[in-house]
Amino acid sequence: MANLVVRNLDRSIVQALKKRAVRHGRSAEAEHRSILESALARTRRKTFVQVLATMPNVGRDADFTRKEDKRTRDVFD
Repeated sequence: MANLVVRNLDRSIVQALKKRAVRHGRSAEAEHRSILESALARTRRKTFVQVLATMPNVGRDADFTRKEDKRTRDVFD
């Protein structure tokens, strides 16, 4: 694991970090780690199969057949 030193922080930032740490029941260092992780950690992207699996079943294929509209004209006519 690497170490990170942050210098020249405004006192109000340090105080806000400490208050936030107390609210979450952890040390300022642990809170700092948590903030960095949530800000910089990449979310894992779902695969195409996973996305398809989450789609609801909304009907049969026949329910979605395209019907030709004879009234519409071709865009280039």
